[in-house]
Amino acid sequence: MAENEKIYTSISVQTLKRLPIYLNYLKSLDREKTKIISSPVIAKALALNEVQVRKDLAAIKSGGRPRTGYLLEKLIADLDTYLGYGNVNEAVIAGIGHLGRALLSYKGFDAYGLNIIVGFDTDETVVGTEVSGKKVLPLDKMVSLCKRMHINIGIITVPCEQAQQVCNLMIESGILAIWNFAPVNLNVPEHILVHNEDMASSLAILSKHLKKKISREN
Repeated sequence: MAENEKIYTSISVQTLKRLPIYLNYLKSLDREKTKIISSPVIAKALALNEVQVRKDLAAIKSGGRPRTGYLLEKLIADLDTYLGYGNVNEAVIAGIGHLGRALLSYKGFDAYGLNIIVGFDTDETVVGTEVSGKKVLPLDKMVSLCKRMHINIGIITVPCEQAQQVCNLMIESGILAIWNFAPVNLNVPEHILVHNEDMASSLAILSKHLKKKISREN
């Protein structure tokens, strides 16, 4: 699935990426002091375009008048519901190296309804250990466990030469969505969702903008 395709019929990928930013900001507000908030206030706080903010929030069909204000609690609830954060999604991760261990240990996923329940690896020195209380199992146990527990999300943090093999196992396991950290494009059926976390591309973008900023200042 291409990055520029729409994930939902009514919302673009770029809008979907902004919704968690709105939600984090709204949850940071004092709910005793702020009962109503408007799109211009949100846009100013996040340095975004007011029209874009208004369109993004309209996409989730939240009640309220964009200029006079949304009920803060309702807007937070609407965003939580739309993004699915209220429902815990269980996931597995394959590849328990430095990145895999960091993701398996990260407690911040709880706020987004993601619970990585177990890790998988082929390294015998890693298999049988625990990371933050979560077991690391041999990779050949993935299919049976995921089918038994009806896991829908898989995370890939293995080297690129192993990524497609792991991806194939995840598909066989019944996994429907894959978060891929390996620097390789995966070959998947149309019904499988893949999000590639391309850190090399992100670094290239940062470097390019940094060079432009430095050249302007000089």
